[in-house]
Amino acid sequence: MSDAASAYHWERSFRLWDTYFALIWVATVAYVLATEQPGWPLRAVAAALLVPLVPLYVVAGRRLIRGDPPDQRQAIGYLAAALALFLPSAVLAGETRVLTFALIPQCFMTLRMRSALVAVAVMNLVPVAGWALLWWPGAREVAFDVLFSVVTLVFSVAVGSWVIRIIEQSRERAELIAELDASRHEVGRLSEAHGALAERERLAREIHDTLAQGFTSVVMLIQAVEAELDHDLPGARRHLRLMDETARQNLAEARALVAGGAPADLDGASLPDALGRLAARHDAALEVTGPVRTLPAGPEVVALRSCQEALANARKHAGSSATVGVSLAYADDSLTVSVRDDGRGFDPFAACGGYGLAGLRPGPPKWAVPPRCAVPRATARS
Repeated sequence: MSDAASAYHWERSFRLWDTYFALIWVATVAYVLATEQPGWPLRAVAAALLVPLVPLYVVAGRRLIRGDPPDQRQAIGYLAAALALFLPSAVLAGETRVLTFALIPQCFMTLRMRSALVAVAVMNLVPVAGWALLWWPGAREVAFDVLFSVVTLVFSVAVGSWVIRIIEQSRERAELIAELDASRHEVGRLSEAHGALAERERLAREIHDTLAQGFTSVVMLIQAVEAELDHDLPGARRHLRLMDETARQNLAEARALVAGGAPADLDGASLPDALGRLAARHDAALEVTGPVRTLPAGPEVVALRSCQEALANARKHAGSSATVGVSLAYADDSLTVSVRDDGRGFDPFAACGGYGLAGLRPGPPKWAVPPRCAVPRATARS
């Protein structure tokens, strides 16, 4: 429930309580004035003593009941003033005790448990004792009034204690709900932050696997063209065509990345076809074994990205004269991509500041086997 809805229900309940108090007060005054005993002057005095209770409740009682929690000093002062008016009226006219149905709940609503019990006991027993001392009724009437007051006191204490426990449990429940709401908002905030971080990591991997490698290929092809312009024009033209193809492929990858779709190589093509085009751009040979079949997008994307990363590393570390081979093996329950070269290799123990093979490790999901890199010696395969 929202704060606005809670405030509305509380205001509505409070207005009902105001109506209840007003009805009890009117009924008590009417009952006192309508009875035959005692005489009219005493009944008028008893009713007049009840009149100040209305402004006292409006000015002080309502504010204390609305307090959370009520100020105990002010609550004691308010109920002391109410008892100072109620008790003499109840001694003069026993019918005034009907007003306890409105005053006793206020004791439990504004005072702590022990103080509320004392106030309720005074409210139930003092009028009977004062009435007996003032009017000297018969023993039977006194016994009946005492029994009635004791039963009323026990009932008031039992119901009041039950109400207080409900109020305390409701307050604890409200605090717990507030804590749960705060925890839920915190979990939502952390989840959003984690999602944003995961998305940034995904974009970083995608950019590294596609655009960065494409730009690296363009740079290397430009260097090859510069070296071939003077003595090998056919080779330079071939590399220029590869530059054009790589640039277009990079543009397609950028559009796919923005659109959040599959890699451009896999758009409308099978995995062997995509790997074949990728291998051709890197002057590598592709070998496919096993029964070719269509796989879910996840494994095919991981296989393509892993092959892109491995071919980029082979170009970087193996040298231009190295022979690079890519193998794609389909099995009944697995798919294996292997990239091998016979170049100069690299020192696997040397510090490296690039992404390289480390970029593959956080990328594949849980169902993918972590990539392996075998480097028997620095002058062999990479």
